[in-house]
Parts: sequence; structure tokens; C-alpha cells
Amino acid sequence: MAHIAVEHEPDEARLASLGVRRWPIWTKEASVFAWTYDEPETCFFLAGDVVVTPDGGDGVRIGTGDLVTFPAGMSCTWDVRAAVRKHYRFG
Repeated sequence: MAHIAVEHEPDEARLASLGVRRWPIWTKEASVFAWTYDEPETCFFLAGDVVVTPDGGDGVRIGTGDLVTFPAGMSCTWDVRAAVRKHYRFG
């Protein structure tokens, strides 16, 4: 099973090399929902506290300052514990 990759507190040079600050922003209030990734997503959390649990796997805690890559084909449950604001890019 593919895994969720998390980089805690990447430096600005890393974020700039990816163009993160030019990506769109997504927000979500506290909630629980199922999601399936049709393609990979890379995102940078500006705010929030989330536990993402892949089907059949262990939960991964993600929050402010984390750069995260979700693999294509992964089905999971998002438990948004504190409202999320993140830059994101698919593909």
C-alpha cells in the first residue's frame, strides 16, 4: 500500500522550488469525510489539525507547517479536528 509522505516544517527554499505559494487554497471546517485520490496530491498546510486514515491503514496526523503528498488510488477518511487552510496541487 502506498503511504502518505509528510515533511514537517520544510524551509522556504523547498516551498519556493515547488511553487507552493502560487497553488490554489482549499479550506474545510471541522468534519469527518471519506475521500479517494484519483491522482496524487501535494499540499502545504497553512492551518489545521487533521488525522487522515487510509483504508486498512493507520492514521497520520497532519497540521500547520506540514508539506504532504497523498498517493493516487488511496481511499481514506479525513478527520478534520481544527479547520484546514492549505495550498494544494494535483498531478
